Amino acid sequence: MSSTSTTIQSKVASANAVPKVRIYGVPISKMSMDQTVAYLTNVIEQRQPHQVITANPIMVMAAQEDPAYLSMMQRAELIVPDGTGVVWAAKYVGEPVVERVPGYDLIHELMKVGESKGWKVYLLGASNEVIQAAAEKLRTTYPGIKLVGVRDGYFKDEQDAEVIQDILDAAPDILLVGRSAANQEPWIGKYKQQIGVPVMMGVGGSFDVLSGKLKRAPVLFQKLRLEWFYRLMQEPWRYKRMLLLPKFALKVMRDKEKVTKP
Repeated sequence: MSSTSTTIQSKVASANAVPKVRIYGVPISKMSMDQTVAYLTNVIEQRQPHQVITANPIMVMAAQEDPAYLSMMQRAELIVPDGTGVVWAAKYVGEPVVERVPGYDLIHELMKVGESKGWKVYLLGASNEVIQAAAEKLRTTYPGIKLVGVRDGYFKDEQDAEVIQDILDAAPDILLVGRSAANQEPWIGKYKQQIGVPVMMGVGGSFDVLSGKLKRAPVLFQKLRLEWFYRLMQEPWRYKRMLLLPKFALKVMRDKEKVTKP
């Protein structure tokens, strides 16, 4: 890790004040990728439980419709600007973030640091086939990482205690959860104090990409901020959710003066 990142890490962690912009009440981190990784490295070393949310416009819109979902997001220790729309909105209202911090890339950056530190990682979510393939990819790419748990996400509410106990027994430094968009963040939020893992992050479809089931958008699509469109081409059934993206943009433009109001 660079000396600059180390300095950022100590300043941010000691002040316990991540710079944020509030978008419709959702506190979005303004930190860069390097700053975020430095911050979370310190979180792991200090054993401070953190729920990390990788926010996109669909989640922000869901929070407007569901007060419980908004409350859960507001209680999260760190929300990074994953979606291009969130980055655009922050800039549009005059509170720009340093850069987009995609959840998929954040996973890899944390694994790079964790290799030299021997961090323990637990993977929870997706189908058994997908999660096992994702685990194998991480083992091959980052052999210094210790995968202490791999479990699919198809378990019922009455199995929560069993899953939690398995996580506690494994004592990971990082818990990556990839379940449906409607329940992965609420599930972490509900049990994060009980689980107590330093970094607990919802990763959405990242396991699908890690496993090879889906392809990451080509660099050109990333540069043009069209990753959402590339994913829609792979999963056309997602079109109804994607319709929320233009609705979000229109809402921000209409509400510009009050987007950041508490």
